Amino acid sequence: MAPHYVCLTFDLDNASPFIARGLTTPTMISRGDFGVVGTQRLLDLLRRYQLQATWFIPGHSIESYPSCVAAVFKAGHEIAHHGWTHRVPAELGHDLEEHELIRGNDAIKRLTGQYARGYRSPSWDLSPHSVELLLSHGFVYDSSLMGHDYLPYQARENDVVSLEQPIIYGADTKLIEMPISWSLDDYPVFEYMRQAGQSGLMNAGLVLENWFGDYTFMRDHYEWGVITYTCHPHIIGRGHRMMMMEHLIQRLRDGGATFVTMEQAVAEYRKKFPTGRTEPAR
Repeated sequence: MAPHYVCLTFDLDNASPFIARGLTTPTMISRGDFGVVGTQRLLDLLRRYQLQATWFIPGHSIESYPSCVAAVFKAGHEIAHHGWTHRVPAELGHDLEEHELIRGNDAIKRLTGQYARGYRSPSWDLSPHSVELLLSHGFVYDSSLMGHDYLPYQARENDVVSLEQPIIYGADTKLIEMPISWSLDDYPVFEYMRQAGQSGLMNAGLVLENWFGDYTFMRDHYEWGVITYTCHPHIIGRGHRMMMMEHLIQRLRDGGATFVTMEQAVAEYRKKFPTGRTEPAR
């Protein structure tokens, strides 16, 4: 049987999303500070199960929480790019988006000794310039799009989209897309944001069933695939959610999952699809 891969990914945002939204009171910053606590709990959990994960880290977190991010790197996890601030690329314009890429990558190189190979956009909203910028700065993969739930594919650029006309699809590029989903992200189900009217705070056991169910569907219906879970230390790091995370790891392991970093999953995708995949098939 071909492997079914699981990527555990963590966006180590800490306070950066609050600051990007102008929420800078001491209470809001403290919510981000809890990411330091959550990070240590996650590192302990991953070490117990001997798992390597991918951590997408904004440059702001690297420079604001140096001991926290150093512990992630020291533990041997993949460090990938998540902007410098947590501003949305689609709202920045070409030059400022490129500035964020460069500044974030410089912070990653100071931490790890090399530039990132992978990128995930803050708030998962790429701009029309993003793919071109990522390729020009040497990125191998992106993890911001939602065109599939189990199969990576080649990211397109230069789509033409208008209200009254069919989509004119642009060309596939060399950038590999490692797709994600809001339904496999801890933020919408757990985070409470009074300012945004977001309730979150769902029952962790029910979320566990949803998350494991998506893996089970992949295993039972696809000969090969990759599923990506996205979590944030300042959210998933609460006690009952950490218990849910450990139960998920146990059930995935018992269900035949092979745990890999995103970079390892990219390598497996290249072996499986040496000429790449187009999504959607047209």
